[in-house]
Amino acid sequence: MVMLDIRNLRVYFEILKGKVKAVDGVSFQLDRGETMGLVGESGCGKTTTAFAITRLLPFNGHVVGGEILFNDMVLARADMATEMLELLERERWLPRVETLFERRQNAMQVLKEKGLGEMPGESEILLAEEEIFLEEVGDILAIKDRVAPEELKEMLSKAGKAETTGFFADRRKRKIEKEIEAKMTAIRWSEISMIFQSAMNAFNPVYRVGDQIAEALLTHEDMSKDEAHQKVLELFDLVGLKPDRVTGYPHEFSGGMRQRAIIAMALALNPQLIIADEPTTALDVIMQDRILAEIRDLQKEMHMAMIIITHDISVVAEVSEKIAIMYGGKLFEQGDIVSIFENPANPYTIGLTGAFPSIKGKKKRLKSIPGSPPDLANPPLGCVFHPRCKLAQDICKEKMPPTIEVAKNHRSYCHFAEEIYTGKMKV
Repeated sequence: MVMLDIRNLRVYFEILKGKVKAVDGVSFQLDRGETMGLVGESGCGKTTTAFAITRLLPFNGHVVGGEILFNDMVLARADMATEMLELLERERWLPRVETLFERRQNAMQVLKEKGLGEMPGESEILLAEEEIFLEEVGDILAIKDRVAPEELKEMLSKAGKAETTGFFADRRKRKIEKEIEAKMTAIRWSEISMIFQSAMNAFNPVYRVGDQIAEALLTHEDMSKDEAHQKVLELFDLVGLKPDRVTGYPHEFSGGMRQRAIIAMALALNPQLIIADEPTTALDVIMQDRILAEIRDLQKEMHMAMIIITHDISVVAEVSEKIAIMYGGKLFEQGDIVSIFENPANPYTIGLTGAFPSIKGKKKRLKSIPGSPPDLANPPLGCVFHPRCKLAQDICKEKMPPTIEVAKNHRSYCHFAEEIYTGKMKV
């Protein structure tokens, strides 16, 4: 059963130089009890995706497209009129929309005045062209499954005239945000919790660690302070912390202890979903192994779903059932862990796996991916990876690639996904 459903999510940040397209059309699903690894270089949009799910985006970050559903509850959804206009402008479709509807309106007026018999075939041609166009735009917006063709046609006809700024537009957006935030406040930490990347920054330095965990319990559960304190002691024992550390301050904990404490806080209310953002950052390899083992055991014991965010693809291989590879705000490849590792269908995935050593098989020289990640305020045209890709061709520089399903539940965002998957093209 699908628990988390992210559909064509787009998150932009407003900065002085314009808009940073941090997440640009991400879609995936997560079932109950399932673990997914979200992998990619720094700055590819992994943490932004997590913050969009938990509605913890900074003040200049906005969900401008798509939606997030948790147990069929809407956690984020862009105002539809704004979303349509943003996407149409971004893909340079807006002039074509206006031209098409203007042409159709004029043609229909001529047909009405002169009679259908005097312009044979013109109305059929226009209707056929319009249907093709609606199908193309529907694919771009990835909303065909939730919007009927008649509704899409009406939305497109109004998109160029939609009021997306001004008092009434702002009031409409605030109303939508207020309704969703009220729902999110009730389930944040109780049904969806997060292990933050920096445990030191996640805790308030002037409050005791045990008191901060108890605060989450008292906020969401009907219990006394004594009951909350006893629950915190149980959580400390669960993650391998001594009970007498419950009165300690964050600076009195080592890095590994703080990481265990933030895991205890995330588990406090037995959530259905935990998002672990770089849970092993700044830990030595021995402590990394212990933390990952604890997370895996606790997840199985409590049957929780989990998203593990990391740049270390080997971490995902150890704890996840499926994997999603992000680059430049987009999902480049996703599928089950075995399929992705044994038969990747994307040059970027192959580059990532080649940059990490393996303890199995023959020793081989590690290969780095040349170049740097793209500037998401001004991403390259076509495929955002083409400046660093060894297989890049003219089509990669001119046209964004499609997402191709190369096998069951194995999708790749690449013009040559099938050729790479079948071995016809080598990276």
